[in-house]
Formats: sequence, C-alpha cells, structure tokens
Amino acid sequence: MPNNPILAPSILSADFTHLADELLACESAGADWFHIDVMDGHFVPNITMGPFIVEHCKRVTKLPLDVHLMIEKPEQHLEAFAKAGADHLTVHVETCPHLHRTLEYIKSLGCKAGVTLNPGTPIGALESVLHLADLVLVMSVNPGFSGGQFVPESFTRLADVRKRLDTLGSSAWLEVDGGVNTENLPELMKAGATAFVAATAVFKNPQGPAEAVRSLRSVMANER
Repeated sequence: MPNNPILAPSILSADFTHLADELLACESAGADWFHIDVMDGHFVPNITMGPFIVEHCKRVTKLPLDVHLMIEKPEQHLEAFAKAGADHLTVHVETCPHLHRTLEYIKSLGCKAGVTLNPGTPIGALESVLHLADLVLVMSVNPGFSGGQFVPESFTRLADVRKRLDTLGSSAWLEVDGGVNTENLPELMKAGATAFVAATAVFKNPQGPAEAVRSLRSVMANER
C-alpha cells in the first residue's frame, strides 16, 4: 500500500474561464494529482473533455494528470491521451472486452494503468486484472456529472478491493471518486482508499479551491 494518501482535485467542477489559476492554486495548497474526467455522451450521459484539455493542463502544472476515460472503445484513444501528457490512464471494465491487453497497452505507452467499474458492477469483475493495475478506482457515484449522490455501499466495496490488493501484495493506489468531502474522508481512509478524487468539495468551496485543498489535507493528516 502506498504510504502517503493522494489528493486529486477533479477539474470537472473547475471554472474553465480561470482554469490555469485554479490549477496553480490547488498545486500550491498541496494537491498531489489532477483528475481529468473524459466522457463521450455514450457510456455516460455527458460530454466533457479530450486530449486538448489534457495538453493544456500539462502546460500549466507539474503535477501528474490522472485521466479517467469514461468512454466507449477507449483503446482507440489511449495513444492520443498519452501524447497529450496523461500520466495515468484509467479504463472501465464495462467498456474493455480485452481488458488485460488494454492495461498492458497503457503501460507500453509509458503511463500508469488504472482500472475501474461503476457502482452497479460486481467487484469480482476486476479480479483477473488486479495484478496488472497500478491504480484501482472505485466509483462512489453513478458517473456522468459532477455533484452526484454518494453511494453508501462504496465503503464496503473499497474494503473488498483493499483486501484483494493486500492479498496480492499489490502496491496499486486504491482510488475513490464521487462525493468525497471532509465528512466522509475519514471513513473512506479506514476502508482502505489511498487516493481521493474531489470535484465539488474543491472547486465549489465558497472559500476557494486552495482553502478546500488545505482542509482536505488536514483531515487526511489527522486520520493517518
């Protein structure tokens, strides 16, 4: 298990008219990664951003870019995102009929390989590829839009994946995405998560993203 918990603000909730300023504010306040949700309007009911946004984020920040592909046929776009500057590429078990090969391809592109599933997909669907994953993402909302309702069963699902990773002796990050905030962060950490994606809690905080990052980091430090 990685020793240091990771905080990854999700730019899905950022103010894109001031994106560079918000990224730099989060970076200076102690963010570890930036999470970029890519949606195609088919696999999930929303259309968001592509390699162009990844490329521009790469110009602004020195932090790793954690790119989550909520799209059909992600294998057709992996190279483009890698070239744009993605450091991690995460794909869904639901969209990858050749998941083993897809994760190996991500690694061949020089990126960390992540795998995820929706809240309604059994955790067992990950079993055959956990040994290949550098990152395992447990969705704690039904994906598609920022601000979705947190799924309470996510705590149990995280604990299940944590146990499987520990049994393998895997050092993969166990990431959680959806509804993460200062209130549920302690329980998410106790369930075994090591990387935390926060969108609304960071970029919609009335005190600004920098103060939001500092608040989340304070909770993370107290729970270690």
